[in-house]
Formats: sequence, C-alpha cells, structure tokens
Amino acid sequence: MSAELCYHIPSLDPHRLVEAKDKPDSNKRQVIGMNYFLTKAGLDFFTAFGVVLGGAMLAGIGSIFMMLPPTAMMLDTADRLKIWAIVAAIGGSIDPVRVIESNINLGHLSPAFQQICYIIIAFLGAHLATELVRLICKGAA
Repeated sequence: MSAELCYHIPSLDPHRLVEAKDKPDSNKRQVIGMNYFLTKAGLDFFTAFGVVLGGAMLAGIGSIFMMLPPTAMMLDTADRLKIWAIVAAIGGSIDPVRVIESNINLGHLSPAFQQICYIIIAFLGAHLATELVRLICKGAA
C-alpha cells in the first residue's frame, strides 16, 4: 500500500487507515462518522438492556434457591440495576462526563452532544429492559 493511497480519518480510531484513490469529500466523512455513531449507540443500547434483563433474570433464579418471591426480587433488582447498566454501557467510568465537560469548555458541542446521546440511548435500553421485566412479572403478581 503506497503512501499516497492511504489517509487518516480523524473521527475514527487513529490506527485505522482507509485505502482510496483520492481523499473523500466531507459527505463521505460524515457517512463514516455517522456509521460509527450508530454502531456505538446500538451497542450501548443492547449492553444496558442486557445488564438489566440478565441481572433481573439471575436474581429471580437466585431468589428461588433462597426461598424468596422471584417476582419481587426481579422487579427490585431491575430498578436498582438501571443506573449501573447505563454506567456499564457508556464505558464504566466518569470519562464520558469529562469528555462532555472539556468539549463544552472548549466550545466544541458536537462531541459533547454525541456523549449525551450515548447516555440517553443507554438509558432507553435500561428502561426498556426494566419495563420488559415488569411485563414478565405482571402475570405472576
């Protein structure tokens, strides 16, 4: 691969190179950036969804072994896991909040808006899983 056929896309992984005959225009960069955003948003949604749903189901199984009512344990666990599912989905640390703060302080609103969108999407995944657990437990109550 020759040097003139490769260029760096700054909006993605810094180690990722794309081969092309000429540099893309801004529309191609926006499409690549949008695909990355949608992929990460989808993963955040399903990560939060899986944490809540899996945790509630395992709590229900564990409550059977401990001779406790599984529906009450599943509902309580789903509510308590919601915030932790969001934290796990967005990266498991305070870094996304620092990204928002630093970008707003520098006047760059696009990366801050993306991080806020990731948090909202992770919340939607966690909330949908909580509502699914409520729907599952509704028939048992």
